[in-house]
Amino acid sequence: MSLVLDAAGIAFETNVPVLIIGAGAAGLCAALAANEAGREVLVIERDPLPRGSTALSAGLIPAAGTRFQRERGIADAPALFAADIQRKAHNQADPVIVAALTQSAAATIEWLADKYDLPFSVVHDFDYPGHGARRMHGLPSRSGAELIDRLRTAVETAGLPILTEATVTSLYAAADGRVRGVYVQRPDGSGERIGCGALVLACNGYGGNRDLVRRHIPEMNDALYFGHPGNRGDAVLWGEKLGAELRFMSAYQGHGSVAHPHGILITWAAIMEGGFQVDASGRRFSDESQGYSEQAAVVLIKANGIAFDIFDERIAGIARQFDDFRKAEALGAVLSADSIVALARLAKLPEATLVETLEQVERLKKLSGTDPFGRIFASVPALSPPYKAVRVTGALFHTQGGLAIDEHARVLRPSGDALPNLFAVGGAAAGISGSTAAGYLSGNGLLPAVVFGRIAGTRAGASR
Repeated sequence: MSLVLDAAGIAFETNVPVLIIGAGAAGLCAALAANEAGREVLVIERDPLPRGSTALSAGLIPAAGTRFQRERGIADAPALFAADIQRKAHNQADPVIVAALTQSAAATIEWLADKYDLPFSVVHDFDYPGHGARRMHGLPSRSGAELIDRLRTAVETAGLPILTEATVTSLYAAADGRVRGVYVQRPDGSGERIGCGALVLACNGYGGNRDLVRRHIPEMNDALYFGHPGNRGDAVLWGEKLGAELRFMSAYQGHGSVAHPHGILITWAAIMEGGFQVDASGRRFSDESQGYSEQAAVVLIKANGIAFDIFDERIAGIARQFDDFRKAEALGAVLSADSIVALARLAKLPEATLVETLEQVERLKKLSGTDPFGRIFASVPALSPPYKAVRVTGALFHTQGGLAIDEHARVLRPSGDALPNLFAVGGAAAGISGSTAAGYLSGNGLLPAVVFGRIAGTRAGASR
């Protein structure tokens, strides 16, 4: 239960200047930055090993104007990045927050690379929907598991403590909203009170809380939840009780391509490089190029929860840079055949219909045409044998709504005033995707996690 209790008369067994709840990418970046500011830090994590939603992601962070882009001859700038974010979000995103993120992202990537030896490179061989430049940065495995492991190693190397298997159940706050400390509970039922000078909420969103999902994003109530089960909305509930403003609670990141029943993310490159999706009848049902986030609900509604990604070996070669795709192949989720008829048999799809669908798509590619759903097939490569198929479903990855923050990651009241010593980062804070899944631009999850993680840690570390 997420409680906010009166701090009056409460004695704390220990005190730290900067306390961080959550050891995902946001929390670990905050810890590194606060340490650089010269402040003692403690990170509290409910799991035995920090993993969280970061480990379930592809680990890709968008940034404009990095040296990694320049090395590949990619021209980009923060203003172009900001315009892409707002275009996808239908201009609903807070421009102050967007500016803070896009102007600091490149420096954050290079900070992690140079100071903490994270070997970033830019994804240079395919485009992500909505991005006007190739600006997604990732580690060699292109996996969030590698990102969180390297961040944890950096924190441990810096000698910063991570208190694991510890769940914060309550905050203690003064009458003015200043958080004085927290109550931490252990699996054996024991607990302790830890006081703090500043508190950083880095405990993600509410995707694991079905009551909150049902209330705010009912279309995803029955969807597969692909996030961390510990994302119970604690930050939102605490902030609300402290008088914080909530924003964009209906926003979320979905994904319309999770291998089913294997539960493995299939990169959207399978679609954007010339592939397409069909339903169980073998027919296409949407404009897949709009984005993988909004495609989650489309798959659930228009395809009754089950679709098939159809692509070829050339696209599979691109997808193999992602660890998740290699795992999917190893587990037999990726079907392969030398003809589309044989592929239909393997996937148990109507053969004649799938052949007709492929012919329609390839005809549109030759004519640089637009289909009835609005997908434009100009400059889209043709598919050729061997063909591939993956049975997929739509899933909820993480929520994008949360606590309103300013450009310093300080939590705001509805009046616009900041709560005295409270910061929110990553999924705990309101995102930049507007009010729906359609506003989600690739990387809108990890971008604010690492950038505002660093900003919050620096700001909390500077507070006295």
